[in-house]
Amino acid sequence: MIKIEAVIQPAKLESAREVLQGIGIDGLTVSDVRGHGRQKGHKEVYRGREYDVDLIHKLKLETVVPEARKDEVIGALVKAVRTGAIGDGKIFVSEVVDAVRIRDEARGEASL
Repeated sequence: MIKIEAVIQPAKLESAREVLQGIGIDGLTVSDVRGHGRQKGHKEVYRGREYDVDLIHKLKLETVVPEARKDEVIGALVKAVRTGAIGDGKIFVSEVVDAVRIRDEARGEASL
């Protein structure tokens, strides 16, 4: 099993959800996160004063999929959320050793 974590722009949440549902990925966790990459934040003006915003609001999507579907899911996410601009986000992929569905104790891919 593979865990896919995508840090994306908040405006791209609906397109990411739609594309994942379209390929049959139903399990998804979404978290509000803040951070920065190479852009190191930006400046904003509020009531005539300029402020440095060094932690930018993003969303983190997490899903666990069978290893055979890894490239399909990553490709679909990239296509759905890419704008071509700095700050589009990142996708992190890691191996999941085991998973247990609490309701019936199903394990491994059966728990997905």
